[in-house]
Amino acid sequence: MVLKSNRGKQWLNWQRRLVVVAQVAGMGACVWLFVTLFFGEMGLLRYVAMRNYSGQLESDLSALRNETASLREDIARLQHDPAKIEQLAREQLGYVRKGETVYQLNDDAADTRERRSKP
Repeated sequence: MVLKSNRGKQWLNWQRRLVVVAQVAGMGACVWLFVTLFFGEMGLLRYVAMRNYSGQLESDLSALRNETASLREDIARLQHDPAKIEQLAREQLGYVRKGETVYQLNDDAADTRERRSKP
């Protein structure tokens, strides 16, 4: 049988202080880890923000892909569809076929007539 020698009150006080210091250090480390987890450079809040931004980028990318597909269809129609080419020439360039009569209405003339008719 091993008998332990009585170390006294000083030893017990020192041991208690050591345990308290270890507990305080452990709690400090836990608080530091908790703060770092949520508010650190790559914390949880930053992760959520980056995830939302990633979703926004995905939706922008899908919209751009749809627009690209639409523009490719327009290019194909312009290259191979004479009716589409004619429609654009009439709308944007003001072209007309032989024998057609073009009527142009001036908005300014209608405005001056309305002003004259009002007392």
